[in-house]
Amino acid sequence: MLPFLLEIGTEEIPDSMIPAALEFLRSKFPGENVRVDATARRLVVRADVAARSADREEVVTGPPAAVTGKALDGFCAKQGVSAAELSVVETAKGKYWSFTRKIAGRDAAETLREELPGLILSIPWPKTMYWPSLGGPKFIRPIRWIVALLGTDVVPFDCAGVTSSNVTYGHRRLGSRGPLPVTVSSYEDVLAENFVIVSAAKRRSKIETEVAAVAAAAGLQAKPDAKLLEVLTYITEYPTAIMGTFDASFLTLPSEVLVTVMRHHQKYFSVEDAEGVLAPHFIAIMNIPADPEGHVVNGNERVLRARFNDARFFYDVDQKKPLAERVEDLSHVTFQAKVGNYLEKTARVAALAGELGGENAAAAGLLCKADLTTEMVKEFTDLQGIVGGLYARAQGHPRPVAQAIYEHYKPLSMEDTIPSTHAGQALSVADKVDTLRTCFAVGMIPTGSKDPFALRRAAQGVVKILAEGNLDVSTELLCDGNAQLKDFLRERVQFYFREVCGFKYDEVAAVLAAGWTDLRDVKSRLEAVQQVRVSPNFEPVAAAVKRIKNILTQAGQIPKGDVDPELFTEPERLLWHHGMTVHDTGPYAPRLQEIADLRPNVDKFFDQVLVNDPDPKIRENRLRLLQSLNAKFSSIADFSEIVTN
Repeated sequence: MLPFLLEIGTEEIPDSMIPAALEFLRSKFPGENVRVDATARRLVVRADVAARSADREEVVTGPPAAVTGKALDGFCAKQGVSAAELSVVETAKGKYWSFTRKIAGRDAAETLREELPGLILSIPWPKTMYWPSLGGPKFIRPIRWIVALLGTDVVPFDCAGVTSSNVTYGHRRLGSRGPLPVTVSSYEDVLAENFVIVSAAKRRSKIETEVAAVAAAAGLQAKPDAKLLEVLTYITEYPTAIMGTFDASFLTLPSEVLVTVMRHHQKYFSVEDAEGVLAPHFIAIMNIPADPEGHVVNGNERVLRARFNDARFFYDVDQKKPLAERVEDLSHVTFQAKVGNYLEKTARVAALAGELGGENAAAAGLLCKADLTTEMVKEFTDLQGIVGGLYARAQGHPRPVAQAIYEHYKPLSMEDTIPSTHAGQALSVADKVDTLRTCFAVGMIPTGSKDPFALRRAAQGVVKILAEGNLDVSTELLCDGNAQLKDFLRERVQFYFREVCGFKYDEVAAVLAAGWTDLRDVKSRLEAVQQVRVSPNFEPVAAAVKRIKNILTQAGQIPKGDVDPELFTEPERLLWHHGMTVHDTGPYAPRLQEIADLRPNVDKFFDQVLVNDPDPKIRENRLRLLQSLNAKFSSIADFSEIVTN
């Protein structure tokens, strides 16, 4: 095995695109112990590669064995073999001529030289740049240099007009101005000497440690922000934390506005005191090791002051026109060209929110989109909903109404929390369901990976709220009779309980088959199945229920009528008697345990009773017995969906 290093040096790559590119390189590179890393200006692959691939054999199948003469000679000539080397093999389609070709192994350097240009240019990017003068290669940013080393040797190739070498480049401002020759073993050290920390994990750790230390030195703490940390990790090569200050008078603005300005526009960490109150400070991450004269801090403070002044101006202007007066302006804001405007959506959402959550939810629904017309949201789009809630509170609307507006976009992801109030949950569901209904009604349904209106996220938010909140809402009601929407929502329900909650595939299938109109009830039934499944009788009974379903399916239509105990043999009587003692109500786990405990009676029934008795009367009675038991057993979960040994 030989150590391999690939570095693709570029102009700055957008941070959000780097993780997916690294995962592609990690999964596609044909080596062992593959490690990937990146900064904004370089993508790095390191791996162990066999110096030479092993010799191998390949079986080549030719024409049918009935083919002879010139046709067979033509096949041999094309493949470079003689007829004596052929043999006849038996395949699923009959007898065919074949031969075994020996393929010699290749030097890794030769293989890499051929494959690396294609690997580099096949990295999937959301957007790419194009070089017509170079014959059309596409990449996210211009490629400036390529390091490709196998052991001590350069793997020579050209890609996008750049020739590979053993030369890299350091930090754009602080590193050596000239090229830096490296070996596989010296690569990281050489770059570290030139102010580039190659390891994203080390940069992330450096940022976390320094941010905490800088805040603690001032008796404060940084507001945790995992997403911002990830962004800063990939936009820097030598990150260093510094603290700046802003005028405390800006603290009269809502903290949500200040935090958003710092986070989204300046990429600063917010700072809080021990009680979680926002302090008039921020922590910025420089891409240099020090700021001895304070120029960087002063520059950041000056830019932030201008941003905060803008925010204060927007806030003051917005207060001159209350939210209630802005609602009509939504007629000029397009929701979706095929669907209509936001004023129409507001009317639908308010009506549905009121139906789901009552008066406060309806009132919040009428105002929930009004902040889209405010200057604050036009400038800081991430604050939609939040600004509406803040303004509603400042303008004297009841707290439940303001809180519902504030939270109605939640949850934004499966990691996010759901709205904290009943009215907020109702409004959030109403808003998302309206988007789903209207888009599905005009045929805008997600296909494959394409989902331009984030309908999967909307549906997932609905599922999360219904499963974790306190709404008494039927999924049937929400789908409004649309079969495609119902199937779509069911897929999201499956995803939530499998991928988010961690239930097994067959458990989810079994419980949903017994009904999924109430997702809180679905969760309770899943927890019961998971709890009882470990008991020794559960899976054998599940296997027996599968057998019962198969018998009933094969029997077809069973004549209506009651079960007649007078026709029972002893095994039937015991199964019927104990089966009828299984409770129809109450906690699910004890009821499932009661079903599992029927195993001895079920086993005895199938060992000693012939269901398809020659006597039609007895046969129909036994089928009715199985039918009644199957209905009772399947009220919690369809046991036939459980995978059994």
